Amino acid sequence: MSKTQLSFVSSGVPGANAALQTLQNRYGNTQLSDASTVVVLGGDGQMLQTLHKVMNQNIPVYGMHFGSVGFLMNDFNEHDLPARIAAAQATTIHPLSMTATDQVGNKHHALALNEVSLFRASYQAAKIEIFVDEKSRIEELICDGVLLATPAGSTAYNLSAHGPILPIDSPLLALTPISPFRPRRWRGAILPNRAAVRFQIREFEKRPVTAVADSQQFLNVVEVMVKEDRNNAVTLLFDPGHSLEERVLNEQFKY
Repeated sequence: MSKTQLSFVSSGVPGANAALQTLQNRYGNTQLSDASTVVVLGGDGQMLQTLHKVMNQNIPVYGMHFGSVGFLMNDFNEHDLPARIAAAQATTIHPLSMTATDQVGNKHHALALNEVSLFRASYQAAKIEIFVDEKSRIEELICDGVLLATPAGSTAYNLSAHGPILPIDSPLLALTPISPFRPRRWRGAILPNRAAVRFQIREFEKRPVTAVADSQQFLNVVEVMVKEDRNNAVTLLFDPGHSLEERVLNEQFKY
C-alpha cells in the first residue's frame, strides 16, 4: 500500500490532532476521493459522520480511538498501519432509510447507520401509533419516544433504552420504546430487516414530536416511515480478534 492511499480524518480533539500529524508525517495523506482506506481518529460520533460521507463509495473505513466510547474503533498504534489495515476484518453495514413528513406536509429523507429515533418535544408525552408492514401493532404508545435500531446501532442508544443487542450479521431490527407509560408492559420487538415500520403521531399539534436519523433532526413530524436500505452500504475494518461481531457478543455478557 502506498502512502498516498490513506486519507486521515480527525475529530479535532487534541489527542486526535496530534496523532493526525504523526500519521501524516509517517504515511502521507490523500484526498478522500482518491483513498483506498479512510482512517478516522476520534470516537464513534466522528466515525458515523465519516461513514455517511463515504456511503456507497467502496472505501473501507478504519478507526482508531480518541473518543469517549469507541465501540466502532480500534486501539491507536502508529506502527505498521498499512499492515494492520491489510489484515483487518471487514464488516458491511446497511443503513435505515427514513422519510419524515412534518406538519406542513414537507417530506424529509435521511439515512441512519445506528437508529431512527422519535422524541417528545414538549412537556407532554408523545402518542404514537406503530405500523409494521402497514398492520397496526401498537394503536397508541404513550412515551417519551421510540426508536428503530440496526444491529450496529443496537449497542448504542438502543441499549441505553433497554433494547436487545442484535448480532451484527443478523437480518433483524430492534424496535424499542423510550420511557413507555402505556402499554406499561410493552418493552419492544425484534423485527425482520425486511419490515417497513411506520410511526403515526397522534395529537401532533398538542404533543409535538422530533425525528432523528443518527445526527439529522427534523421537527414537528406527523408521520415517519423507516426501512432498511439494501442499496446503500458502508464497510468498517477491525483488527483481528476485535471484530464488531466479537464486540457485540462481548457486550451481551457484561454485567
